[in-house]
Amino acid sequence: MATRNTRSRRQQILQCLIEQGSVQVAELVERFGVSAVTVRADLSHIESQGLATRTHGGASLVRTPPQEQDIHEKDALNLPLKESIGARAAQLVQAGDNIIIDSGSTTMTLARHLRGHREVTVMTNGLNIAWELANAPGVDVLLSGGLLRKQSLSLQGSQAEASLNAYSFDTLFLGVDGLDLQFGLTTHDEAEARLNHRMVERARRIVVLTDASKFGRVSLHRIARLDQIHAIITDPGIDDRYREGLQRLGIELIIAEPTP
Repeated sequence: MATRNTRSRRQQILQCLIEQGSVQVAELVERFGVSAVTVRADLSHIESQGLATRTHGGASLVRTPPQEQDIHEKDALNLPLKESIGARAAQLVQAGDNIIIDSGSTTMTLARHLRGHREVTVMTNGLNIAWELANAPGVDVLLSGGLLRKQSLSLQGSQAEASLNAYSFDTLFLGVDGLDLQFGLTTHDEAEARLNHRMVERARRIVVLTDASKFGRVSLHRIARLDQIHAIITDPGIDDRYREGLQRLGIELIIAEPTP
């Protein structure tokens, strides 16, 4: 319960920053009924994501994070690009592979392109991904436990994190809400970020699937640094600044060309 309260409070503080441009510690202490130490920790967390900067007695907004959309809205966005990314990702999966597919609309397209694969084991926290692969004869599906987050159809929490402990995976295919050269990979939800971070620890190769619209975005919760990532699959719309930045970091950049 304490973790959920912290997550909710930080989201509300961020909303205050978006609406007002700045906040004061004393005002937040009065509003939320917590200590000044707790509020300062909240502001430091938001600052660590590159969204705010600490000021004397408070904090000011640096950049506005994108609004989260539910999975059904996401599914309809940039679909041809996502399909090409999913198809290209499926080419990296070989017979005998054990992989994790994170929940998300782009990773969902990967699941569709795996239906004809053989001798592949997939663990996922996405209900829609598990359903897509439920009758794929050559794919064994492991579904993490945990609390269902209905907005994203994803399972998360301590049970989901613990379900990874007994496994070692060849590849993690990870979806993100934001990718920034300085702040790394981010997502809207704290519990999802923790689970994604745990996935990163359990896989030998990390492949990020994202269309170019996510580059330059920073959401509230960091998943991982870019130097923890091995490859990124995206579309031709990626800006040259990010092409060069990823090359400097030694990350393989795979451009998925949309099907005519």
